[in-house]
Amino acid sequence: MSLKVYNSLTRQKQVFKSITEGHVGMYVCGPTVSGESHLGHARPYVTFDVVHRYLLHLGYKVRYVRNITDAGHFEEEGREAEDKISKKALLERLEPMELVQKYTNMFHWAMHQFNTIPPSIEPTATGHIVEQIVMIEKIIKDGYAYVVNGSVYFDVEKYNTNFSKIGMPYGMLSGRNLEDQLDTTRALDNQEEKKNKADFALWKNAPPEHIMRWPSPWGDGFPGWHIECSAMSNKYLGDQFDIHGGGMDLQFPHHECEIAQSAVCNHKTMANYWIHNNMITINGRKMGKSYNNVIKLSELFTGNHPLLEQAYNPMTIRFFILQSHYRSPLDFGNDALKASEKAFKRLWEAYEILMKFEAEEPSTVYRVPLTELDAKVNKLVAEFDEFLDDDFSTAKVIANMFELVPIINGIKDKHLAIEALQPTTIALLKQQMKAFIENIFGLKQDAVGGDKLQGIMELLIALRKDAKAKKDFVTSDRIRNELATLGVLMKDEKDGEMSYTIE
Repeated sequence: MSLKVYNSLTRQKQVFKSITEGHVGMYVCGPTVSGESHLGHARPYVTFDVVHRYLLHLGYKVRYVRNITDAGHFEEEGREAEDKISKKALLERLEPMELVQKYTNMFHWAMHQFNTIPPSIEPTATGHIVEQIVMIEKIIKDGYAYVVNGSVYFDVEKYNTNFSKIGMPYGMLSGRNLEDQLDTTRALDNQEEKKNKADFALWKNAPPEHIMRWPSPWGDGFPGWHIECSAMSNKYLGDQFDIHGGGMDLQFPHHECEIAQSAVCNHKTMANYWIHNNMITINGRKMGKSYNNVIKLSELFTGNHPLLEQAYNPMTIRFFILQSHYRSPLDFGNDALKASEKAFKRLWEAYEILMKFEAEEPSTVYRVPLTELDAKVNKLVAEFDEFLDDDFSTAKVIANMFELVPIINGIKDKHLAIEALQPTTIALLKQQMKAFIENIFGLKQDAVGGDKLQGIMELLIALRKDAKAKKDFVTSDRIRNELATLGVLMKDEKDGEMSYTIE
């Protein structure tokens, strides 16, 4: 089979064909680092990590670009961020980039716990202001944007009047009609400045109190949210690339706006395949501050949240995500997570038993299965690739794995004769289980408590290093002293590193 992916743009599964044979360019919208990563961030980044891994498995050379949003609307979304930094730091205008560094570090820590492969390139919005200004200038020159009081807005109505010359209509990705569209800009935008309700900001004039600001042809300001991704994807993947990914909530307005502004600049649809993961709910409710059910990833790993009955290992979360198709809704609840915890343990134990079976390497010569059981195992294993080729159906692969678990355990307990399987079948089974469990699904064994503690200590060490770098010795000493009361001794090494021992 050829790989087929569900393209949100065409609303159907399509055979995947990369622009350049053997190479794939993939852009995924990264986090806004105005706060700690939460449960909602787990699904897209695990999902696209598996997409990345499977493309590598198929032999593609992948350039995976995932950005960090650290400018512009990040302040508007993170209104509570002001309370997280000391008043003195705010007065010294240190707050925004302190937030950026702190929460970027925490995001990377969380992704490491999930065993995700880092992207090939991780550009930041603040590092690409020049590219964004150049793109905005081109859009203005072509007549699809206008300047008002130092801000620049994209003219959606004019674009839709002329889209046939340069791209596709605004609203095609999300299926929205222009007349029905709501405001696409953030709460701080001056709506009265815009010609039409649907117009969105490419550049915003910065009021005097706005700390993050850059000079531009229109005055000091900061970029709009959407232009950031268009500029960064264009720089590293070109005018047109293979895959653009993200959560379903980004279809409108973010991806819709990206498509329009990129089409004006390049006269092309920026990506051939648009892949969107579905949303996460918690006990049947949408995650939101008003419901008091936003669970930060550090809380998930430690169990320190009122909605959690226990701590959950990152591998349990990863496995739980993979048990559902990425386009299906996913509801987090303690019962479901506990069930995944047990299921993952059962699968991993069977996998370890399998790897101890003795068998010769798979032969290139096909042999007719000798038994019904041998035929069944070969069929179940052959379907691994078929299922992932069918729009990354991880859940179906895992279902097949659980059909193999009783066979593996039966051979171990001698309820089934190992001779019922050809040596090449056993070797193939071992090869494919390893390839899918470890290399494609990115699962690994975490000793109960051991790796969890190590992850927590890595976070505390990172936070203490951050405090010392800022000469915040009160926080640095507090972390060390409170750990000491718990029997954990943290030591500063000569090379600036930190180590710990447990009494």
